[in-house]
Amino acid sequence: MNLQDRIALMSRLGSLLSEPDERLLAHVQRTAHHNPWFTEENQRAAMKALAEHMLQSEALGDWAASYDLAAEETDERKKKPQIIGLIFAGNIPLVGFHDWLAVFISGHRAMVKLSERDPWLFPHLLKRLEEWDERFAGQTQVVERLQGFDAVIATGSNNSARYFEQYFGKYPHIIRRNRNSVAVLTGGESREQLLELGKDVFSYFGLGCRNVSKLYLPRQSSRGQDYDFEPLLEALHEYKEVILHHPYKNNFDYNYALLMLNKEPFYATGSVILREDERLTSRIATLHYEFYESEEHLAKALSAQRENIQCVMSEVPVAGFSVLPFGKSQTPGLKNYPDGVDVMEFLRTLAADK
Repeated sequence: MNLQDRIALMSRLGSLLSEPDERLLAHVQRTAHHNPWFTEENQRAAMKALAEHMLQSEALGDWAASYDLAAEETDERKKKPQIIGLIFAGNIPLVGFHDWLAVFISGHRAMVKLSERDPWLFPHLLKRLEEWDERFAGQTQVVERLQGFDAVIATGSNNSARYFEQYFGKYPHIIRRNRNSVAVLTGGESREQLLELGKDVFSYFGLGCRNVSKLYLPRQSSRGQDYDFEPLLEALHEYKEVILHHPYKNNFDYNYALLMLNKEPFYATGSVILREDERLTSRIATLHYEFYESEEHLAKALSAQRENIQCVMSEVPVAGFSVLPFGKSQTPGLKNYPDGVDVMEFLRTLAADK
């Protein structure tokens, strides 16, 4: 398959994800039954985001062109396709798709180790691709154990990353650890902006590394008044339906009871608990916040956490960081690489024939 064939195939996949048919929806339902965190609504949201932001023909063509993939493909000295081992995380639906897409578009082959939390949806998509174009057969293997690969892209927790480093360290690799996303507020946000922030907090129950787990709030407004939590709490309360999800509610109730027993101060909306805490990582159904005294104080606090931050959400510039507007954390584009590591460039520069 040449580059244009691969792009056309991905565009067709985008059409399927935009309007899932009965066969695909059957696997969505099966996955939701297997993993209650992967609700049908969340799986549809993940598929819609991929279709709209990663699987559009023009966007794929521009992405490939920015790395000059077409020229490399016609070069007589072009490199032999490598086998790239991929270890998918299982925190949100289809979370490893972007890595796989980069492997496929770049002309390499993938060997995928799926998460046990999401074992059916991705294999079904592979089957559909093979049905549409028989040349796709053999482009991607789904395996229980990675072996016989040339390079690795692995995503996991800090603990699993240490294991990955030991096991895959001698191969070309990208190994990702825990990261969290944060939001910087000024106190002057509109209700609409705070409602958009709610998407960054609650989408996928807050389980993604791009979900906001911590807020940076001004100690005082420009008028010298203490930060007013009421507008923020009212906006977050609009997502109250999340509490109807039993696993989420169990976490909410547990954390609420724990804070009450420990007599720790907190705010609660009925759907999320806000507590002052310097840590980036927050428990399910909780959201940490930290006050900043000045822009200099904020810049210092964020810089100290730079290696642990995935995205910074804000409606104003933040010194030293690229920011995304509220509501856009879970709709990354093709060049929004996790941890800021350019996966396509990594794949382009892999060694030639061994």
